[in-house]
Amino acid sequence: MDQFLTLRQMDEAADFLRSKITIQPKVGIILGSGLGGLAEMVEDAVIIQFAEIPHWVTSSVEGHKNRLVIGFLSETPVLVMQGRIHYYEGHQMDEVTFPIRVMQRLGIKNLVVTNAAGAIDPTYLPGDVMLITDHLSLVGMTGNNPLRGPNIDELGERFPDMSLAYDREFSKLARKIAKAEGIELHEGVYVCLSGPSFETPADLRFLRLIGANAVGMSTVPEVIIAHHGGMRVLGFSGISNKANLDGSTITTHEEVLLAGDLIVPKLVKLIRGFLKAL
Repeated sequence: MDQFLTLRQMDEAADFLRSKITIQPKVGIILGSGLGGLAEMVEDAVIIQFAEIPHWVTSSVEGHKNRLVIGFLSETPVLVMQGRIHYYEGHQMDEVTFPIRVMQRLGIKNLVVTNAAGAIDPTYLPGDVMLITDHLSLVGMTGNNPLRGPNIDELGERFPDMSLAYDREFSKLARKIAKAEGIELHEGVYVCLSGPSFETPADLRFLRLIGANAVGMSTVPEVIIAHHGGMRVLGFSGISNKANLDGSTITTHEEVLLAGDLIVPKLVKLIRGFLKAL
């Protein structure tokens, strides 16, 4: 019989974090592969390792530091995840999304998700940033929806509508900030696959055909749980590699990490501007 994380376990983790901090975070931020540099800018930071937090699993993936950085960014109290947990590591979906539940139990109402993504749109270049306007949950469609299991009514309804998973006002604000900062901001649909293998050219051509612009192995389960729990979400994909629609290139994780050097400065401007506007 399946075992699912409980509200009690979520509250135990939240209570542990409350015992370590003196501020009330207003925004949760999740930093993807190669994008952890933003966490170094948090002021008056309290750093907590994932392994210290009750029921919170750690990531084995290079480029994920497995820690929370809690403090102030652009004078806004934030909780930053420097790294995330992935389904392909062998974790259950409720473990992958447990951090979002803990944020909700801490009273955090706003979430910024970032990821390193592969381009499907052939016009995207490494170092570009895409505003996520919608997603395709192929993992969820095939049975691994993070809401599978008993619904906890205190957190959200059994059948949540997902038509507005990405907050339109937040997206409008991101466009305004990008324009002011001179950042070219693509907009599109992010598709989540289970990983860990990168996509074949046929995979990418199929994903392009069904309307995806960028692809990765994270984010969507987190957004589903965030939306279920009433959080407002802003999402960015940092484009780490060109679309390999014809099989002419090889994608590597090292390439993904290196692209972060180009992406992070843009995300810093976008997220700092967003926080100031809040």
